[in-house]
Amino acid sequence: MKWLPLLLSLWFSAASAGLESYDFSGNVNEKQFKELISELRCLVCQNQSLGDSDAGLADDLRREVYDLMDQGRSDQEIVDFLVSRYGDFVLYDPPIKPSTYILWYGPGALLLLGMLLLGRTLRQRRAQIRTETDLSEEERRRLNQLLHEQDEATGDKQ
Repeated sequence: MKWLPLLLSLWFSAASAGLESYDFSGNVNEKQFKELISELRCLVCQNQSLGDSDAGLADDLRREVYDLMDQGRSDQEIVDFLVSRYGDFVLYDPPIKPSTYILWYGPGALLLLGMLLLGRTLRQRRAQIRTETDLSEEERRRLNQLLHEQDEATGDKQ
């Protein structure tokens, strides 16, 4: 168990190592920088923010964001710059517009389609079961005749 504190300290130092190379004593506010890079998606990892990613491209994009902030650009100007360069995919929360309708409405449409198909399938099976269990008059007469013959053979008269 002596190695656990060492392992934890190495892990925490590695996790924070990405921001140590930035100088936050100038125009760039560290908190604002961290918030902005946490709202932008890594283009390589796709499920991680720029702040969480270890990919080389994420390092380049973090440096780009830092440089733009150092130039005095606003958060919105930086986001607009990255979107113009990489598309809406760089945003975790893309805007609702025709090119992103599939992202916003696709899952709901697929769920609705699945529910409709399930309902149709269940209705068809229910109708099939009903038709298979309904006896015609001929079948009922034959069933009654067989039951009557069985009762006579066993001697169970009512």
